[in-house]
Amino acid sequence: MSSVLYVTYDGLLEPLGQSQVLAYLALLASEHRIHVMSFEKKADSSDAGKVRALRGRLHELGIGWTPLRYHKTPSAPATAFDIAVGMLVGSWLALRNRVTIVHARSYVPALIAMPIRFLAGAKLLFDMRGFWADERVDGRLWLASGALYRITKRLERSFLRAADHIVTLTRASARELERFPVLRQWPRPITVIPTCADLARFRPSAGRADDGFVFGYVGSVGTWYLFEETLLFFKALLRRRPDARFLVVNRNEHAPIRSMADRLGIPRETIELVSAAHADVPRFVQRMHLGAALIRPSYSKIASAPTKLAEYLGCGVPCLGNAGVGDVQEILEQEQVGVVMRGFSAADIDAAVDASLLLMADPALGARCAAVARRLFSLDEGVASYRAIYRSLSTELPQGQPHEHRS
Repeated sequence: MSSVLYVTYDGLLEPLGQSQVLAYLALLASEHRIHVMSFEKKADSSDAGKVRALRGRLHELGIGWTPLRYHKTPSAPATAFDIAVGMLVGSWLALRNRVTIVHARSYVPALIAMPIRFLAGAKLLFDMRGFWADERVDGRLWLASGALYRITKRLERSFLRAADHIVTLTRASARELERFPVLRQWPRPITVIPTCADLARFRPSAGRADDGFVFGYVGSVGTWYLFEETLLFFKALLRRRPDARFLVVNRNEHAPIRSMADRLGIPRETIELVSAAHADVPRFVQRMHLGAALIRPSYSKIASAPTKLAEYLGCGVPCLGNAGVGDVQEILEQEQVGVVMRGFSAADIDAAVDASLLLMADPALGARCAAVARRLFSLDEGVASYRAIYRSLSTELPQGQPHEHRS
């Protein structure tokens, strides 16, 4: 049984911490001693009832938990403070718990983990999640010529060299990583574990209500998501299917969504806007005939695995995606579970509408989508991959010897 210190800069009290951290660890805790060090936002940690409920659940699972306070502003000094506190507290936890594996979820936790692994003599699992520094540049938050980007890329090389195992979200990013000079010189095992969905909840419905053709969208509409292009697709769909409706599951952006639809000349009565807690999202997805996941393509996005893709397919719903985002094109085309847009001109959009309606005529489509979700995005498969990594890191092979490689 390994002793694992799991370091996450996302809070366990947040929805993401519940779905993308705790969901995995709950199934791994029966075989490993796990202690989580997380950084919790003040709004979450001040809710005594929520904290008490989570502590009770973690105690039942046998998972230790040390929540630290997350600091946001001023950005760089606040993060530096969190890193320093994380290094000190994490080192103490690693020595006290005789940690053999430090599991770092993304870049800030990896920096925290660097001295801890040396102090404890532990193996490092760098669960990088994506190309974070490049995503900051592609998102226009940093300059490619700026100091923050250059420093973070140097740190990235250090993390990759120090790692005993690397986890990334997509096959496309794994192929790119293998071309990195640092990994050409010091090869490391890489495992692809995409963002998984709870397929016990995101599953096909017994029967869909007869309310016309429902085109759907789940989540926020800003930053990376091409929501205007999604609306233009719906506008083109309306010309072929006047009975179509656009169901948008979104919590806080209804006013800008309506404003954008008005500007594009889309009738308000054709759009249904709903707010929903994460637990209620599956029942809305189950109403859809086609779900949208259009994301602005960029270099960093080859490492992205949209959660909504797994959720749509799990419910038996095909997906409208686009090229240049993770493994989306490969999955949708090879598995025949969706349509890929290669551009966003009027001709591209019309072609995607025609291809979607043709795909909808396949009576086996829903079952095929659900089967692909079970094979590629099930929580059980993700846990099995982590279990194999923990097992390989527990064999005490010196760094650089062969490990299991999956991609």
